[in-house]
Amino acid sequence: MPTILEKIIATKREEIARAKEVVREDRLRAALKDAPPPRDFFGSLAATQDIALIAEVKKASPSAGILRENFDPEQIAEIYCAHGASCLSVLTDQTYFQGSLKHLSAVRSKVDIPILRKDFILDEYQLLEARVAGADAVLLIAECLNDCELRTLYNTSIDLGMSPLVEIYEKLNLERILAIGATLIGINNRNLRDFTTNLDHVLQMRTEIPDDCLVVGESGIRTRDDVLRLADGNIDAILVGETLMRSTNIGAAVDLLLGH
Repeated sequence: MPTILEKIIATKREEIARAKEVVREDRLRAALKDAPPPRDFFGSLAATQDIALIAEVKKASPSAGILRENFDPEQIAEIYCAHGASCLSVLTDQTYFQGSLKHLSAVRSKVDIPILRKDFILDEYQLLEARVAGADAVLLIAECLNDCELRTLYNTSIDLGMSPLVEIYEKLNLERILAIGATLIGINNRNLRDFTTNLDHVLQMRTEIPDDCLVVGESGIRTRDDVLRLADGNIDAILVGETLMRSTNIGAAVDLLLGH
C-alpha cells in the first residue's frame, strides 16, 4: 500500500505533465525577465539574533483537513509581516493543501519580506514557475528526490536567484544534502510516511549538522515553550503553519510564539 508521500508524488508528476502542456517551458523562461527581483531569504533568517519565524500561509493539509475556512492569503501575509515574521511560506499544492501559485503572487505584491514556495518540487519546470510567480526560495525535500535530481534542482534554484531550503526527515539523508553544499537545512518533525510528529527529532538531528548551517525546525511547533526549547537547542529558525492558521487571532498567535 503506497504511503501518503508516494501518493502525493504520483499526483504531482501528473500535475507537472499537464502544466507543461498548458504553458510551455520556453514561455516560462521568457517570462523570467519580468519576475520581481529575488529577495534574500537566507539573509533574512540569519539577520535576527532570536529564533526566526517562517510563517506559513496554508488553507489545508492531508493530515488535518481544512485549517481555516475564512482564508485570505493576502490579509494573512500582511498580519504575519506586521507581527515580526522574518519570511513567509506559501503552500502552492492544490490537490492536497488547496494552495495555488496565484496565492504566492498575490502575497508577493502585498509584503516586502522573502517568500518560500512550499510544494513538492520534482522538476526544474516548477522552479521556473516559482521564480516567475515571485518566489524567493523553494523547498526541496530530499525524501522525494534521488541524488541527481537533488543536485540539479539545488543548483538550478541558486542559478535562478532563489534560496533552496533543503528538507530532510530521515537521518540517512543528511550526508546527501551536505554533499551538495546545502547550508539552509529544514528538519521536518513530521514523518511524511505516516504524518506523526516528534519535536525531539530536530533537536537530535541538530547535533549532527555543522554549526555554519542554518537549521529550520518544521512541524509540531505549537507553544512559546516549544520555541524556547528549540532556541536552546541551537535551532536558528522555525516554520509554523497549522498552529497559526487555526488561531482566531493570527497576530496574537505570532506574538505569543515570538515572545512579543
